[in-house]
Amino acid sequence: MSALKISSEQINRQRDFSYKIKSINDDFERKNARKKKMFIATFGCQMNSRDSEKIEGMLFEMGFEKTDNEKDADFIIYNTCCVRENAENKVYGNLGYLKNIKKEKPELIIALCGCMLQEESAVDIIKKKYKHVDLAFGTFNLYKLPELLYTRIESGRTVFDIWKEHKEIAENLPSIRKYSYKASVNIMYGCDNFCSYCIVPYVRGRERSRQSKDIIKEINELVKDGVKEVTLLGQNVNSYGKGLDENISFAKLLRMINDIDGLKRIRFMTSHPKDLSDELIDAMAELDKVCKHIHLPFQAGNNDILKKMNRRYTKESYIELTEKIKRKIPNISITTDIIIGFPGEGEKEVSDTIDVIKKVEFSGAFTFLYSKRTGTPAASMENQISEEDMKKGFNKVLDVLNPIIYKKSSEHIGKVYEVLCEEQGDDGFISGRLDDNSLVHFKGEKKLCGEFVNVNITDCKTFYLIGEIIKD
Repeated sequence: MSALKISSEQINRQRDFSYKIKSINDDFERKNARKKKMFIATFGCQMNSRDSEKIEGMLFEMGFEKTDNEKDADFIIYNTCCVRENAENKVYGNLGYLKNIKKEKPELIIALCGCMLQEESAVDIIKKKYKHVDLAFGTFNLYKLPELLYTRIESGRTVFDIWKEHKEIAENLPSIRKYSYKASVNIMYGCDNFCSYCIVPYVRGRERSRQSKDIIKEINELVKDGVKEVTLLGQNVNSYGKGLDENISFAKLLRMINDIDGLKRIRFMTSHPKDLSDELIDAMAELDKVCKHIHLPFQAGNNDILKKMNRRYTKESYIELTEKIKRKIPNISITTDIIIGFPGEGEKEVSDTIDVIKKVEFSGAFTFLYSKRTGTPAASMENQISEEDMKKGFNKVLDVLNPIIYKKSSEHIGKVYEVLCEEQGDDGFISGRLDDNSLVHFKGEKKLCGEFVNVNITDCKTFYLIGEIIKD
């Protein structure tokens, strides 16, 4: 079965609503000698960041201009996350703050979208406690923002439009990228893995892959627009291609993208250890544009915990997989995710996690305290861990992990690497990334941002490198 795409008629319908809103905003500008302003706050993962770029693109077409100050905004939208409780609490806190702004500016429109809106409990709280919210929609109907916003403007009523599921993919939405020289590209949406601690399959839906021709077309257009590096996004990129009519895998897609003239680097995330194929490892080893870095979450090192997590691999198979990757790609950087404090995890289980860290020697890791998410199987498991015990385990893991990361960083000292210059800080230092995803800071002019330069690594800290540009 081929992936379903939202029809051109539906997309054109949304453009019609965009034009109607732009006409309203143009009238506002003529009367007030200023454009209406939008404020976008993004919580959560790179998928959300990519969605926010599309939201900004749509709002720009409607005649809004961006502001970084909520108090100046005429339209505020929070693109929410629900993976961890603190992300939700931050949204609620911000909404409380907006209540006073709304009193001062009754014409202000406040909108919510994203994963949090796919949770019935969160929607109920918003409807009861935050009645100043004007518009809310979830993850499946982002493309309908123009229609929903127009409905709110014309009717003056609160609009909640939450879909439980949606199988169609919206192509050709407008987008405004944060960077001119690099971009994220969705290759698939949703997740079929159902890890017992994770809410994502329930709020993002089942896996839906984009057709390869649409992905290649998008990247070609990005390259023509000056993009040198793309990051391919999917909850599990290894599953790319399932359900499509074409004979395609993620490894084959990488080979197609590698052939695009003008593209310099290809990154991707995230790979699930259960189905990382030899075909993909070979592609990574052979393709010159694919960065020598893989993010491979192992989450826990104890087999009983992994089984309860529904991860579908073992400690031993994970270590064996990383050894295979290192044999095929000797200079690769492996980073990971680790959860501490999953139900039933005691000292022995934490020691198994530490053993994996010692054996693999990760170049970096995102470490998290387990966050109980209502609606997931893990939330109702016995032997929930106290926050005090979680923190003890967390500190034990960091005591082993951080020296290893520092050791991996120090191996760069005295070597020269090609770096993509990304941003300049107030201190005059440029920040950039090596092929292996290591972050490096060095003195340089702002005009270098977006360019590749050769940098000699002179020193390192645990989480970043320090270097000097090699002068021609």
